[in-house]
Order: sequence, then structure tokens, then C-alpha cells
Amino acid sequence: MKKSLIVFLILIIIFTVVRFFSTNKNSLIKDIPKKTSSNVNQNIIKSNASPISIDYLRSLNIVSEKVKIEEELADGSNYKKYIASYLSEGNKVYGLLTVPIDNEPVNGFPAIVFNHGYIPPSQYQTTEGYVSYVDYLAKNGFVVFKIDFRGNGRSEGDPSGSYFSSAYTIDVISALKSLQKFEKIDPKRIGVWGHSMAGNALLRAMLVVSKEIKAGVIWAGAVYSYEDFVKYKISDNSYVHRPFESKEGVSQKNREISSEIQNIRSNPQAINFNNDFWTSISLTKNIKYLLSPLQINHSTSDPVVDIGYSKDLVKVLEDNKKVYEFFEYEGGGHNITSPYFEQAMERTVNFFKKNL
Repeated sequence: MKKSLIVFLILIIIFTVVRFFSTNKNSLIKDIPKKTSSNVNQNIIKSNASPISIDYLRSLNIVSEKVKIEEELADGSNYKKYIASYLSEGNKVYGLLTVPIDNEPVNGFPAIVFNHGYIPPSQYQTTEGYVSYVDYLAKNGFVVFKIDFRGNGRSEGDPSGSYFSSAYTIDVISALKSLQKFEKIDPKRIGVWGHSMAGNALLRAMLVVSKEIKAGVIWAGAVYSYEDFVKYKISDNSYVHRPFESKEGVSQKNREISSEIQNIRSNPQAINFNNDFWTSISLTKNIKYLLSPLQINHSTSDPVVDIGYSKDLVKVLEDNKKVYEFFEYEGGGHNITSPYFEQAMERTVNFFKKNL
């Protein structure tokens, strides 16, 4: 009798459990798509991220082959000069490469990726412009790679400027990657230098590959938050952006052409610079990624890029306890010419020697 009762109770329990799972089968199945849907939405957001957003750029795997010597030029005072090239997203980009003649250090020379300001791309020539700047750095023992940027001079690709495209930022990072493979360079001692337009590309690159760029120097740089773009404006042509441009074709994929960005020109008062879009592309709002020291040089007499750009950046660096140096010059204009040039270059060299 007892055995029969036990068996009966067991059957009741089994029946109850089976009925419970059968009744709740539909509700259990409904829970699964919710998780899948969430993952899909995250992927959609990522795929639709702005091509100039910091997190999007940080998600890319940017690689480049070793820098290639194309032509040997006449020597400098104590260094070799070459026309060299590297690949950036498949584009062959040229540059002026200097290598010290002095005995090579055990781990290789420290190097600087040198980034020029805006020059009309069709007028740009690899061996012209910034001659005295490159010479000053080269004769102080640095390998200098003054890159042309895609679409400038003989370089392949589409010249896009820096403020509304990630192309030049990728060119900077690709140059860094190519130098890391060059046998005469210490891959752990590479810095970046940038002027004017390149100040934006340089800082963006420093936020993207934070641990690989050991120091950065900006001369008269511009556009760090886009809010400062509206505030100070700029009188060079590198930021030209046309509403009718589309993202069709490989040459356009790095450009930001959203309706939000169009408001920079058409209706800046309507912009909420604290929304997700503007926060994602702002350098100052992503300054947390800056790990290396930065030096800023700017003239109060600069007629092209208002010194307010640099002062606003310095405030952000200060508020976020970043390592930086800031120097103002009462003259020298946009290029910080003599007699201020020599002092600014000396400070630049000392900064790189200290941090590379």
C-alpha cells in the first residue's frame, strides 16, 4: 500500500512539472529574441557610427607595410634625405624621410611623423615647404618622416582635409605603423608633429593609438571640439564641405556628411554639442584616451587660426590632469616665423628628447 502511494505521488509530481513547462513554453521562447535583438541593434549602431568618431576609429585595425625608399636625395648637414612611400588604406602616400648619419643607437633612432598644414593639394610638393622645420629636427638626431597626406602632390587617394574626414588621421597612423617596421627606428620611440589643420589629425591619432605615439607637438592647431569651430571659425580652405557630396565610392567612405554636420554651416545655433553624435566626434570630450604628453605652440598674432583654439584645449587638458606644455608667442604669425621660430623649435626638440 505504501509503495503504491509513493508511486502515485511521483506520477503526480512528474505530471505537474511537464504541464508547467508546456504551459510556459511560449513565454520562454519569447525571451530569446530580446537578447538577440539587443545585440543586433548594437551592431547597427556600430556600423552606422561616424567615420570620424573616436570610438569607431579605435575599433579599426590599421596596418601598413614598412616604409619604402623611392629615391635618394642630396644629404643634409648630418643626415640622409630620401623620397619614401608607405601604404594607407591601399593608397601609396609619399613623404620626405631623413635619417641621421651618426652612429645608430642600439635600439634604433627616435622618430617623428611630421604632418603639414593646409596647402592646396595640387600645388603640394614633397621636397618643398617646412624645409627649415624638418632640418631643425633632423640635425638634432631624429628620423623625420614628413608625409604628404593622400591626394597631395603625387600621393594616391582623395584629399579630404582633416576636420570632416578620418582619412588624414588614418594616414598619420599608417605612417606610424610603417615606421615601426623600419630597421633604423626604435618602434617604441615615435612621436608626432603637426601644424594648423594637422593639429586636428595629430590629436585624433593620439587618442586612437594612445600607447604607440609617445609624444605630440602641435603648432597653431585648430578644431578640437567643433564647438570651437563655430566659435573661432577658420580662414583656410581645408575644411571645405559640400552638402551635395555623397559617400558613394571608396574615396568618400572616410567623410562625415550627416545632416548634423551640415548644421555647422547652415544653423550652428541649433546644434546640441552635448548629444551623442557631437560627443563621439569631439576630441576634447574624448581626451580621456590621451596617454602621452602634448606640447602646444601658438602665436597671439596668428591671422589664420585663432589662439582661442589652443587656449580652450589647454583648459581641457588642465581639467583632466593631462601632461602638457603650452607656449604663447607675441609674434610670428601662423607659421611662428623668426625671431620666434628658433625658440619654438628649441622647445620642440627639447620636448621630444625628453619624451621619446
